[in-house]
Amino acid sequence: MALPAPDLDDRRFQQLVDDAKRMVMARCPTWTDHNVSDPGVTLIETFAYMTDVLLYRLNRVPDRLYLKFLELIGLQLFPATSARTGVTFYLSSPAQATMTLPRGTRAATLRTETEDPVVFTTIEDLSIIACSLNSILTAAAGSDSREARTEQLRMRVPFAAFSSPPAPGDAMLVGLTEAVPRCAVRLQFHCTIEGVGVDPDDPPLQWEAYDGTTWHVCEVSEDGTGGLNRDGSIIVHVPRQHSATLLDGERAGWLRARVIAAAEGQPSYSSSPMIQGLIADTIGGTADAAHADVIEHEALGVSEGVAGETFKTAYAPVLPAGDALRLMVMSDDGWTEWHQVEHFADSAPTDYHFMLDAVHGVISFGPAVREPDGGLRQYGAVAPKGAIVQLEAYATGGGRIGNVGTGSIRTLKSSIPFIAGVENRGPAIGGVDGEDLDSAKTRGPILLRTRNRAVTAEDFEQLTRAAAPEVARVKCLPAGEGADAGSVRILVVPAAPIIDGQIRFEHLVPSEETMERILNALDSARLVGTRVIIEPPVYQGVTVVAQVKAKPKFSVVRVREEASAVLHRYFNPLVGGPDGRGWPWGRPIQSGEAYTALQEIRGVDFVEEIRLFGANPVTGERGQATTRLELAASAIAFSYEHQIRVVAP
Repeated sequence: MALPAPDLDDRRFQQLVDDAKRMVMARCPTWTDHNVSDPGVTLIETFAYMTDVLLYRLNRVPDRLYLKFLELIGLQLFPATSARTGVTFYLSSPAQATMTLPRGTRAATLRTETEDPVVFTTIEDLSIIACSLNSILTAAAGSDSREARTEQLRMRVPFAAFSSPPAPGDAMLVGLTEAVPRCAVRLQFHCTIEGVGVDPDDPPLQWEAYDGTTWHVCEVSEDGTGGLNRDGSIIVHVPRQHSATLLDGERAGWLRARVIAAAEGQPSYSSSPMIQGLIADTIGGTADAAHADVIEHEALGVSEGVAGETFKTAYAPVLPAGDALRLMVMSDDGWTEWHQVEHFADSAPTDYHFMLDAVHGVISFGPAVREPDGGLRQYGAVAPKGAIVQLEAYATGGGRIGNVGTGSIRTLKSSIPFIAGVENRGPAIGGVDGEDLDSAKTRGPILLRTRNRAVTAEDFEQLTRAAAPEVARVKCLPAGEGADAGSVRILVVPAAPIIDGQIRFEHLVPSEETMERILNALDSARLVGTRVIIEPPVYQGVTVVAQVKAKPKFSVVRVREEASAVLHRYFNPLVGGPDGRGWPWGRPIQSGEAYTALQEIRGVDFVEEIRLFGANPVTGERGQATTRLELAASAIAFSYEHQIRVVAP
């Protein structure tokens, strides 16, 4: 922990004035008017004010020296991270030819009276590929043979999509003229109402795309056929793995509708749907987008050919725009690509390396260090004199404000023809604010002590944050005893979006990519023999059933909404707890805290009754009423379906 900086002079304005008046009484006894109306006292107060300002500046010297020391040991602030999501662009009419949306296309949330739009920028080019129907096949479950139905379709002869009755594993394969990775394909069916028995809003049917070896699940955003039971359209969003492959002698981009086993309580097909017609076309595509602006081909300046040269970007912070940063240097020999490194310790004089201070947007080339024998050792190559230094692409922006919910992105900011609308079919996640100075001051002594080696729990937590700045909370705990002795558990809470004061449980699970990145970073820093386990924490669901009495002239509905919002915010893994920084690890949940939180609502007269229930966020199962829920050291609270009854006065 950082030592408190000393106050070099703790005197303030009034103390300085009092000291000056005491000196006046001692040295000028004839000066007897010490009221504020006296001109001499006015001068005393003027000089006291100026001295107070000087003391304030002087007392900031220790903090400045401390920060300079942190710079010497190589500590850098963690930059903000950008929330990311997939943005789907819908065409005004089906694609007739391949259309490419360039990287940097911008879309945003709607502007409101109180909030500015949150802008997202695509970080990859998107090709919307035109397609049409090429062929259609059917296959029974467990059979290696497929039956061609293309000719029947052309002759308008109805055929059964599945076996009779349909069994899990039956499939209808749709061959497109082209592979359509990341595209939205509209399939317009002409069906006979035969596939009765299913729930039109929840049929046991799954659409998948083929990459040559594996079938990948597709998302369906619209099914106007009710499970292939009536005329209508199905919009299938094809994953990026889709490719054109050969099946039964026909090369096509294959999609399939496969019957799956019905879940408990879900109706299944009693007979097979009959297909009379099918038209396929492409009506859109999905590109990855980040809450940031993409800057391309920015010239940083002209090199002077000296060691340790630095260049500053026009915008900060600097975030990757898709792939790793690419720095290009133009000299007489042409363009050369330079690679980013964490430090120059392993850089030879011929290595094209650079370092980046992402928070301030400063790019540094390798320094020359004087050796004990008087010579200079160059770490990393030096850009030739007169060479143009250019950053190919980078993003700037980020922060928690980008964690928007599903369907929030609805407007197109770039001028792109033939685009009718945009939407995000999933929430934007991963947005985290940049590190502040207080956190950096606390991290400094840990960095100095460990030097990127994971020994203590604090070491593991700090290295995890450095490897994945997009995570919101990290906790390191011993994994156990016996066979698990010597292992550590890294509990990771991702920066989930908070929509209307609530978090969806499925957004609190870290991605595989994030956990793999953390594991790779800790693997090189851990002690030999230490086993690292990375997983989400135990989320203890809590349901508060409360009855409150509203004050006169307050809306019952408004009080109920405010009470629910307060409870969801207080019992929250990210922003809950007594300090608003997330529910503390292992802290028991007590009904008294719910009383306190509800009583502070302006429209609540008093809380009549509180009942506390433990709940399973996955199954929804609720436990017995209690006044206290004990939590394990690896658990944090999660609000689950609070029930508030408001009694009118």
